[in-house]
Amino acid sequence: MRVKSSLKIAISVLILIPGTLSAQTGNNIPLQKTRKTEPLKTENFKHADIGNPAVAGTVTVTNGGFDITAGGADIWGAKDEFSFVYIERSGDFDIAARIESLTPTHLYTKAGLMARETLTPDCRHIYFQIFPNNNPRNKNNGGFEYQYRQVSGGEMKAIYPAGSDGKPDFPITFPNTWIRLKRVGNKFTGFTSTDGKLWKEYTTFTLDLPEKVYLGPAVTSHKTTESATAKFRNLVSIIK
Repeated sequence: MRVKSSLKIAISVLILIPGTLSAQTGNNIPLQKTRKTEPLKTENFKHADIGNPAVAGTVTVTNGGFDITAGGADIWGAKDEFSFVYIERSGDFDIAARIESLTPTHLYTKAGLMARETLTPDCRHIYFQIFPNNNPRNKNNGGFEYQYRQVSGGEMKAIYPAGSDGKPDFPITFPNTWIRLKRVGNKFTGFTSTDGKLWKEYTTFTLDLPEKVYLGPAVTSHKTTESATAKFRNLVSIIK
């Protein structure tokens, strides 16, 4: 594995207008609005291949973001294989990124934001992610999916917004596919956006992860002999 340049990713702060969070789903969800950003140094981001994938991953820093090229069988089942760009983060967080593109190596190629207990392949984690297109799969809820592993060594599961069967309310829209993961205590919420300003809640799950987690973008090609590239841009962090 190698990082082609020093990993200094521009992260910004988003300030939320309060009072807009809703438990509704689908097209009736009120949107949260963000209105301000400011730079944050990111020298502490690191890159690791989790689960020893046959095709090693690389990271290239470019255009205020980074490209992650990853192999890996999947982030699913009882253990994972993927490339991870992460920081160690304690306490609550609220991070987001624009995914400009994702190589369609496989129907289930994945890229998204992960909060992980450890760097072992079978640990507990939350993963809010996208697929490379809006083709029918699973609940046919567009190109997004929210996944978690509740027990170390246990099988991963996916959850979806209420009433999402056959109704793709959350399609991906390259190059403006924005994805966001927020932690408050042990409550983890995923959001989507097409502009990085107006956000729609996808779903929420409560998982008793440690105070400190490994946090950042995660990519798997879902094909052991081939890689996929996800282009992350405009990585931001909400700080209260």
